[in-house]
Amino acid sequence: MKPGWFTVQVLNRAVAWMTRRGISVWGSRVLAVRGRKTGEWRRTPVNLMTFEGDQYLVAPRGHVQWTHNMRAAGGGELHLGRQVTPFSAVEVGDDEKPALLRAYLKPWKAEVGVFFGGVGPDSTDEELRAAAPKHPVFRITTAV
Repeated sequence: MKPGWFTVQVLNRAVAWMTRRGISVWGSRVLAVRGRKTGEWRRTPVNLMTFEGDQYLVAPRGHVQWTHNMRAAGGGELHLGRQVTPFSAVEVGDDEKPALLRAYLKPWKAEVGVFFGGVGPDSTDEELRAAAPKHPVFRITTAV
């Protein structure tokens, strides 16, 4: 499902604008990952989530360009203002996703819930597990 006009033209642009200036909105970052075909940097706003001490990127819109590029590149950069944090990424298996999707949907359901087909933070593990294959999740590791 593609995001609506308001999300693309207003919300994503506003969050990306603030994030580029160093203001994180609910964990927002600008993800930069090299394109798998061109090798050029591609940027998109994302919500960085911390869960039980690890950091994750969840793809609420499913298997989109940045997720394909992330699989090919194995990592990228997170931008917040002038701060650039390189990272490596490993995709999480579907069995690990229910707790992660629940944690992700708690703060961001209003923003991204439409992409989860009625599944939310109060859904059962079985419902979240059924949604898991449609939503890639990457555990990221930064060099600190």
